[in-house]
Amino acid sequence: MEQPQGVLSPVQEQNLQTVGVISDVLHAIVAVGAVLPGFQPGVLLLIAAVVIDLVKRDDARGSWQASHFRWRLRSVLFAGLAYLISAPLWLVFVIPGWI
Repeated sequence: MEQPQGVLSPVQEQNLQTVGVISDVLHAIVAVGAVLPGFQPGVLLLIAAVVIDLVKRDDARGSWQASHFRWRLRSVLFAGLAYLISAPLWLVFVIPGWI
């Protein structure tokens, strides 16, 4: 018997929840690493988390978990945009301090 569109089996729900927790942990490690001096896990963990979210978001379509995948992807996009917009300030404030 086929399930209706957007309804996931309990196994699929559990698998998506596990993937979501893994992605959340990777995002958290990157976020904490951004503010702790000397602990820079790098962008590789962030890229891994984004790839996981991109690959699995179609599996979550129509379920409550779809919003979580979308939220994590948008958070990375908005943070990247904020970084690009504020990067020139680094040049304005840091380089004169070196001189």
